[in-house]
Amino acid sequence: MSGSELDLLQFSQLVAVLMLAGLAAGFAAGLFGIGGGFVVVPALLLVFSFFGVDPLVMSHVAIGTSLATIIVTSLRSVHAHNKRGAVDFKVIRDWAPWLVVGVGVGLMLARVLDGRSMKWIFSIGVLIMGIHFIYPLVRTDKMKPREMPRGWMLAAIASFLGAFSALLGIGGGTIAVLVMTICGRPIHQAIATAAGFGVIIALPGTAGFILLGLGHADLPFGSFGYINLIAVVCVTAMSFITAPLGVRAAHRLNAKALEKVFGVYLVATSAIVIHNSLGI
Repeated sequence: MSGSELDLLQFSQLVAVLMLAGLAAGFAAGLFGIGGGFVVVPALLLVFSFFGVDPLVMSHVAIGTSLATIIVTSLRSVHAHNKRGAVDFKVIRDWAPWLVVGVGVGLMLARVLDGRSMKWIFSIGVLIMGIHFIYPLVRTDKMKPREMPRGWMLAAIASFLGAFSALLGIGGGTIAVLVMTICGRPIHQAIATAAGFGVIIALPGTAGFILLGLGHADLPFGSFGYINLIAVVCVTAMSFITAPLGVRAAHRLNAKALEKVFGVYLVATSAIVIHNSLGI
């Protein structure tokens, strides 16, 4: 799939799979307040593996491309949530500088890590998040509400969130929702605001992965740095349609049951990526 080595049939297959991933990513972004990276990164890893992308660049392209798609999915999700008055823009403004600092740290780590290491980091992170969805690591319903983090605590949490998200190619919504609900914020406000965090993380993350990958050999067809433009277009086009549907579902469906289903998906995804990484 590198260079011009992509015939019409392969291109059609690639587009079809990526469009399906985009539909799922957009719905997940609206439903859970995440940027869709938990869906997009595994899908891209499988697609790139099938099309013979060099394992040395595969993980970086999957993660970088996921961050690029999150720009659109999160913006679409924020717009839909804001129509319901659920987004706390003050929280987003307070967290934004430290999120960007964290993204910078994540990019520096991505620069020195190889493809297998990136897969292991993604797998472990996804496994932890999956377990949390199935059996919450922190029971927010049993905790006394507190104020939102300030000062050094805000800097530490937001910087960690930015770095963690940049390395996994996610929008950081899960951790952001956890923090906000611990602090007594309504779940719908937490989900809506977390979508805004995704935009703040994805913009510098995308720029960074472009710069890191410029001039790299054996990049997949249609790539600009570590961003695959074909995947970005396919995923974002479809997620633009389904993100509002996810928002609507978040306000109507049994969120607890859905979270457990999503948790099982994350644990299974972690297992698949770990198995795949052992074959590098």
